[in-house]
Amino acid sequence: MKRTLFIAALLVALSVLAEVLPASAQEIIGIVRNSAGEATITRGRRVLPASEGTMLFAGDTLGTGSDGSLGVILRDDSTLSLGPESSFVIQKFLFSPAEKKFGLLGRLTRGTMAYLSGLIGKLSPESVRFETPTASIGVRGTHFAVKAGDPAPQ
Repeated sequence: MKRTLFIAALLVALSVLAEVLPASAQEIIGIVRNSAGEATITRGRRVLPASEGTMLFAGDTLGTGSDGSLGVILRDDSTLSLGPESSFVIQKFLFSPAEKKFGLLGRLTRGTMAYLSGLIGKLSPESVRFETPTASIGVRGTHFAVKAGDPAPQ
């Protein structure tokens, strides 16, 4: 219960900051909700541990090892969960309801991911897209799960 309250308070604070800070400072797009095993965030050349409460930015690469899992919550209340041996890049995140500007673009290069849509997916589903090495997923519902990896031998 305390964890849920902490996350809710942090998201409210992020939303308030997004309204009062200049556009150049509006880089925080979400937070790590939970992680287990080997879970990292690659930001530029730095590899950071993905621990609860770590802030996320567009361009971050989320990764998990063979024993890892990672859950994140974005500013629009979308949730992403990564399974073991996964790599996911948050390429674009735009959430400005007052200006009716929305966008979410992510790329899963390997592993597994589950997505539960937040406000972007509800208000502007055509603005949400996920890519894998072999397919592009447009969101028209509220959730999906996907696995990306080496193709099966022929």
